This record gives sequence, C-alpha cells and structure tokens, in this order.
Amino acid sequence: MKLTTALQGAHYTFADLKDLFAKANEEKSGDQLAGLAARSSQERIAAKWLLSEITLSDIRNNPLIPPEQDEVSRLIEEAVDESVYRQWAGTTVSGLREWLVHPETNSKDILHISKGLTSEMIAAVAKIMSNLDLIHVSGKINAITSCRTAIGHKGTLASRLQPNHPSDDPDGVRAVMYEGLSFGVGDALIGINPVIDTFESVKRLFDVMNEVVEKEGIPTQCSVLSHITTQMKVAEAGTACDLFFQSLAGTEAGNKSFGISVAMMDEAYELAKAHSRRGRTYGPNRMYFETGQGSELSAEAHHGVDQLTLESRCYGMARRYNPFLLNTVTGFMGPEYTFSGKQIIRNALEDVFMGKMHGLTMGADVCYTSHIASDQNDMENLGVLLTAAGVQYLIAIPMGDDCMLNYQSLSFQDIASLRQTLGKKPGHDFARWLSARGLFHEGRPSERAGDLRVLVGGR
Repeated sequence: MKLTTALQGAHYTFADLKDLFAKANEEKSGDQLAGLAARSSQERIAAKWLLSEITLSDIRNNPLIPPEQDEVSRLIEEAVDESVYRQWAGTTVSGLREWLVHPETNSKDILHISKGLTSEMIAAVAKIMSNLDLIHVSGKINAITSCRTAIGHKGTLASRLQPNHPSDDPDGVRAVMYEGLSFGVGDALIGINPVIDTFESVKRLFDVMNEVVEKEGIPTQCSVLSHITTQMKVAEAGTACDLFFQSLAGTEAGNKSFGISVAMMDEAYELAKAHSRRGRTYGPNRMYFETGQGSELSAEAHHGVDQLTLESRCYGMARRYNPFLLNTVTGFMGPEYTFSGKQIIRNALEDVFMGKMHGLTMGADVCYTSHIASDQNDMENLGVLLTAAGVQYLIAIPMGDDCMLNYQSLSFQDIASLRQTLGKKPGHDFARWLSARGLFHEGRPSERAGDLRVLVGGR
C-alpha cells in the first residue's frame, strides 16, 4: 500500500491509512479542530491521488479502528458478504468510482455489491467524488422500506413534519400538525423533538399525534425523538409507537456518550418488531435514526478518524436494524464541525450518498444554526441538489424556523416548491389522502392547499 507520492516537485508522505483518509477529505472545520486535516490544497490532492490507487482489500486489511477495540468495527466487519467482497477485493477506489458513475450501472447492481463493502470502503470512494458524482450516483440508488406506509418510490419526495413546541404543549403540537398536513407535509413521518425526556411527556406527545392520525385517517408514521429507553417504556405500557428513534455515532465510545450500545439497540429492535397496538398493521421496518458529521469529535470519541468516515460507520451500524428511514442533520452540528454553507452542502451530499450506498432510505434536515456562515439561500440550493440526488425525504418546520431547537430548516412551502420544481410527488398513499380532502389535485397542491379549514372544521 503506497503512502508516499510526489506532486509538482513536492513530496508527500502519510503516516498510515487513517492519516491518508483524513487528509483526502474536502475541507471540514471538524477535521481541522481535531488536527487531522490536510495542511494545504496540494496535500489534499496528493492524498486523494494515493487513496484512489489503493485497493478495497488494502482498506479491509488495515482497519482504521481495529475490531478488537470497538464494537461498531466488529458489527461492520461481521456484516460483509464474503462472496461479494471476493469479487471486488482487488478493485481500486478509483475503479469503484468509475463503475458507480458508469451509465449502465443501476440501483440493483449497486445494492448488490454494497453487501460486500465495509463502511470505510464507501467512505473512501466518497472522498474522491465531486459533488456532481455524488448527486449522479445517489440518484441511481433506490431502496423502498415499509412501516405503516411505504417510502422511497421513484418520482416521490416525502417529508417529515416536525411540530416541535418549546413547552411540549399538546395544543401547539396539534396546530402545527394541521398546518403542515394542509401543505402536503408529513408523508414520511410526523416526528417531534421533545423538550422533556420523561415517560409522561413522551407518552403525551405520542397520544396527541396518534389522536390526529387516527381521527383524520392519515397514512403516515409517528415518532418522538427521545432516548430509546424512554420510548421502550412507553411502548411496553401500551402506547402505539410506530417508529423507535435513536441518534447514532460511528464508534462504541461515541454511542456510549449517547447512552446506548449495540446490545441495547438489539433489545430495542426486537421490541420494535414485536410491538403492535390498536390493531395497526406494520411493515418490517420499525426503526428511525439520525446522524450528523462531527458527533464523535464532540464526544472525544473519534479515535483520530475523520468525520466523513465516522459518519459512514454510523450507516454501517444502522443497516443492522433495517430502519424505515434515516436522516443526517449535518448543518445542526455547529461551526466547530461544519463552518459554512459550502461545507454543509458537501457534507449532506456525502451523507446521502453513503447512506444510500449502505442500502438505507435516506433523508436530510436541510438546516443551519445562526452562528454558521450560511443563509437560507444555501439551504434552498441544497434542497434542490438533494432532491436531484434522489433524497427520499426532507424535514420541514413552520416558516423554516424551529421555535424549540432554535435553528433554521426548510418550510412547509419549500417542500411544495421542491416537488413542483423537480417533478416530484408525495408518497402514494399520502397523495391519495391529500386528494380525497381537496388539498391536492392531479398530484399538485390545489387552491385550498395550506388552508387549515379543510382539516379543522371546514370540510
């Protein structure tokens, strides 16, 4: 494995594969904070050049975090389909990229070979791809998952309705739900970030969502983004919990900072599969995860590995649990990890590509915080790019401004605009529900879209 090269008269040497991976990244403030980033554009190009020439077997034979030291590494290693891996072991990273971008390579082909790839191999190819490469290949890959409804069909752009409230007030939550639904938002799920992570509060939020969903006959899923153990207690007490949520990290130590382990997630997964209340019919996918580049660094749990690679390892862990969906919240992490709109755009494109390469149904929170060098135009640009890349759902909040988490995202109107601009529709069952209530006509928002009276006493 070659770790030294000359470029325009200058010589570059990298200490090991971990060092090469880090310096081959696009510029990221998180890698700079960790002291891992390339010191110049020339060094970054040299690292990409060398990385492109190493083989997939080189990556597997030189683990960045040895399996004996980390349970996420063991999980990723044990999941490799050996027969598929053997066919691709001698391929270089650049050879994998060339195959992925080839016009004749399709979703079925990619999802087949992904079974033989480790998360680090997927991260490596992402590092040498341009933004357009990432969009082009992501757009090819399509996975369909099913909980109460299905998500991921070609030609659709689903959405998560996020009715957060600064005091978890049921009336406030209910009002935002109806507003989002009137704009055609909520087909992927209705998911609330609770202010208070207690049994009583989480149960109350599930009860509010379940009440509206059952009353209106809405074909969607509900989730409260509390700690997984709180949701398990609520489910065991008899409350309908469509999806079990948890944030994930790419290392064992990172997951410990979230208060979870593989054993705990295994237990939650088994409960989710067994859990059924109120006569609901569920598909096989019952888990929901969020990730974002930089979480391991914030927990001092990165093992000297760059944030893109650690993010890919999150997806390697996630696919163990056959999730209904997963989304990246890269812009929410802050300027320490993602400094600017340009970095947010690159991270999100990488994340959606890597998640889809793992066979996951991928979404994104197209978002930023007020202390990042970004603005709403950056987010609208990213919304267009991700929709072109076949992102399966996006998160939306009232007016693009979260009154509880205090960050900026996409608005309900933005989802409608992205669908119309790029020829996308809501999920099939949800689109029929919208049409039946006069909110959509022939697959597009009707004159009554956004009119709360359609859903609240005005039918």
